[in-house]
Amino acid sequence: MLEVLFWLSLIGAVYSYFIYPFVLLALSKLQAPKKVTRDEEFRPKVSLIIAAYNEQANIAEKIKNSLAIDYPREILEIIVASDCSSDDTDAIVNGYAEQGIKLVRAEERLGKENAQLSAIQQAGGELLVFSDVATTIPEDALLKLTSYFADPQIGALSSEDRFLSQDGEIAGEGAYVKYEMWLRKLESGLAGLVGLSGSFFAARREVCEHWDIYATSDFNIALQCSKVGLRAITAPDVLGYYPDLKDPQKEYARKTRTIIHGISALVRYPQVLNPLSFGMFAFQVVSHKLMRWAVPWLLLLVFISNALCWGQGGLYPLLFIGQLLFYGVVIAAHYKPSLKEQMIIRLAYYFVQVNLAIFDASCQFMAGRRVHVWEPSAR
Repeated sequence: MLEVLFWLSLIGAVYSYFIYPFVLLALSKLQAPKKVTRDEEFRPKVSLIIAAYNEQANIAEKIKNSLAIDYPREILEIIVASDCSSDDTDAIVNGYAEQGIKLVRAEERLGKENAQLSAIQQAGGELLVFSDVATTIPEDALLKLTSYFADPQIGALSSEDRFLSQDGEIAGEGAYVKYEMWLRKLESGLAGLVGLSGSFFAARREVCEHWDIYATSDFNIALQCSKVGLRAITAPDVLGYYPDLKDPQKEYARKTRTIIHGISALVRYPQVLNPLSFGMFAFQVVSHKLMRWAVPWLLLLVFISNALCWGQGGLYPLLFIGQLLFYGVVIAAHYKPSLKEQMIIRLAYYFVQVNLAIFDASCQFMAGRRVHVWEPSAR
């Protein structure tokens, strides 16, 4: 029985990261990926919605970045959605009113999604583009982005993230980021993304009609696309740049909050897990979201059951020693950061950090914690 538990837990732990992508790859070979018909001349009216809370130090730079975007001004509306900012954010935004920047202030502070909803209700665009203050949008991004929406089957589009270190160089987890982008590409060609980049994405107005302020907008938009028979896709040529956190210790807390918010969204819409209703999209949600959130718990079962199987001989002692070495190297890298200069160790460290955050978030969620309000991390 312990051996069965060990192998089932091990398969479950590696499924989301290693088995699922190759299932998608096989399906894409059997079923030709859905193509996107682009039109470089397609120019719908766009409302760019920037969510902000107490961003007095950064909002002017974000507005200047938005004004520099290459898109016809007569069909580009720029709205700052203030989540009841208590600093000078709103006053700074109003200072750009003559340049066409519109301030929409939420009636009460209920979080990022509520502030976005306040802006949606006053936006006039056919296409709604959402961006965080910390995200820098390249000048040609909207021209590239809108070309995808010439295809009537595209309901939403996600940018691809590029992280910038404090010295302005492109940073990030390297191989892990490339892996995630590859996974997004596979999902885009089948039932569509199960989650967009929350810092920079776009959606048709009709997809935003059922806006839920208690669910993450990046997941809710993907869900609404699936409901109406449209796809949410990734666009490898539409990039969003944003800086790493100034305090790396806060990255863990940010991950934890994001996961709690994500779990809350899935709990609000359990029907999305039903393949009879959502087909391939349900399979992707289970595989990409649910099974990934189960990984830390499955790893714990792997460790315990492997220890209890030691006496069975064979591979079990070697596998357990391998686990001890793996976690030992990660712990050493925590106390000696220079070890993370090695790519393999850096990936191992990031993997463990992410799963610790998932474990922590799961425990907090089960204890009753929910994330309603939002406070951007200092960057």
